[in-house]
Amino acid sequence: MEQIFFTVTETGERIDALLPRIVPDLTRSSAQKLLETGNVLVNGATVRKNYKTQTGDELTITPPDVEEIPLLPQDIPLDVVFEDDDVIVVNKPRGMVVHPAPGHPDGTLVNALLFHCGDSLSGIGGEKRPGIVHRIDMDTSGLIIAAKNDFAHQKLSAQLSDHSMFRIYECIVYGGMRDDSGTVSAPIGRHPVDRKRMAVTARGGREAVTHWEVITRYAGFTHMRCRLETGRTHQIRVHMEHIGHPIAGDLVYGRKKAEKGLSGQCLHARELRFIHPRTDEPVHLICPLPDYFTAFLSRLGNSAGS
Repeated sequence: MEQIFFTVTETGERIDALLPRIVPDLTRSSAQKLLETGNVLVNGATVRKNYKTQTGDELTITPPDVEEIPLLPQDIPLDVVFEDDDVIVVNKPRGMVVHPAPGHPDGTLVNALLFHCGDSLSGIGGEKRPGIVHRIDMDTSGLIIAAKNDFAHQKLSAQLSDHSMFRIYECIVYGGMRDDSGTVSAPIGRHPVDRKRMAVTARGGREAVTHWEVITRYAGFTHMRCRLETGRTHQIRVHMEHIGHPIAGDLVYGRKKAEKGLSGQCLHARELRFIHPRTDEPVHLICPLPDYFTAFLSRLGNSAGS
């Protein structure tokens, strides 16, 4: 893995606390191991884990090579909404990671697809992401499409690029939306301090556009529909936080403690519209809201006196 070079801009932070904010997916304990093995140099020299960084310190970080873990089929149940020889659409449950990544070597949607589809997955997504055309967050549920061959993958990817594939989400956000609909157009990039989060940022950010409309207003909350025009990491979550209405149950971009009785973030990829890559016929799919989402809506309705 390539070396990372970083210049410290603030004085007084322990180096083992700073490193996880610089290197994505690095834990504090892993940072301490890097310091012990000499994989981190400060101004060309090794330091202890409790070293207090100084403004102007030059860090050279050499992450260890990631051990390759074989990508194996796993018999994990799938809620298949649509499937033919070219395409498979799955209603992904909350908590399932889409493809293997550090900390999630297996148990992913890709592992399940390999078991379900066998060799019938496109190779364009790469060795670790066979068939994957787009992603949704681990803690977001709902519709995700995968391609069974390269022809279908290319066609579907083109629809993502020209915005002719419609991905429509439902969410519950904190607060009351003043308008009935609107658009958030704000670039998204890596958070300047916390490298595990995304943020609205002009510097290094990529264009991100989310269209939204109100479904129902409740006391202190709003049930909304959001349509992605672009597909940046954590896009809806970041945009809703940016306009002051974070997703209910989102412990990263919202409140640090979930509402009583709410067991997950209320963001669900409910609707998918695309042109079939082989037949050129429109396909329109809708999947139900998860139980915890509808239970929270019922609670809000009762609290509002409806």
